[in-house]
Amino acid sequence: MAANEYQVTGMTCGHCEMSIREEVSEIAGVEGIEVSAQTGKLVVTGEGEIDDAQVLAAVEEAGYSAVRV
Repeated sequence: MAANEYQVTGMTCGHCEMSIREEVSEIAGVEGIEVSAQTGKLVVTGEGEIDDAQVLAAVEEAGYSAVRV
């Protein structure tokens, strides 16, 4: 199982986490999403490789910015 970690800026609450979780969950192959507004951390797991560009685009679609850690 592959796990990619990202640092997200702009999250402040549970609603922020939910918005990111909804967008990232639409990416094919994603099996697990851990997101914390408190730490700004997003961890995406899946069976195969997860495309960074898709994850970053999903975070941006939710209204935030992220970088791979």
